[in-house]
Amino acid sequence: MKNLRVMDHPLIQHKITYLRDIETKTKEFRELAGEIAMLMAYEATQNLPLVEHSVTTPLTTCKGFKLAGRGVVVVPILRAGLGMVDGMLKLIPNASVGHIGLYRDEETLEPMEYYVKLPKDIMEREVILVDPMLATGGSASQAISYLKSQGVKNIRFMCLIGAPEGVQRVNEEHPDVKIFMATLDDHLNQHGYIVPGLGDAGDRLFGTE
Repeated sequence: MKNLRVMDHPLIQHKITYLRDIETKTKEFRELAGEIAMLMAYEATQNLPLVEHSVTTPLTTCKGFKLAGRGVVVVPILRAGLGMVDGMLKLIPNASVGHIGLYRDEETLEPMEYYVKLPKDIMEREVILVDPMLATGGSASQAISYLKSQGVKNIRFMCLIGAPEGVQRVNEEHPDVKIFMATLDDHLNQHGYIVPGLGDAGDRLFGTE
């Protein structure tokens, strides 16, 4: 699928298996989500722009590199996206964190916005939008549209598990946005849940099942 990067690293696939397991409790689920997000962030940031920077070592001076521009903003889609933030910040500790709050209408399956807080200079940043699940694609697409309306030009979307339907919608509505995913599942059921999936990521992260 266009603009989709499925990460088949053995450690990611190992942890995804435990994340899916119905016997995995809240504490372990949170830890696994954070660990997978950290591993994925390494790949998702692979092509961030760099600028040369001179550095003095104990022996001499040499050429090094630093991230270009204002840096990275991690934007979780609330609430489940919060479960991926700490893992990413372990890899990118200087990243800013914005928030976009959306919930899914259970009848229409369409996203409804209820909260937004972003850095004022986000239009000058590299933005990584995160949500554990890419199901219908509605929430991701709406969040991307909002970021673009704020002048953001460089957006990457990162999720743990996705369905073909969600990938197709994001591709059609935002063909310029790359999707980074740990695993691509089979389909959505009649309730809009990913199959085989892992259930409701938010409920499992926060113990609200």
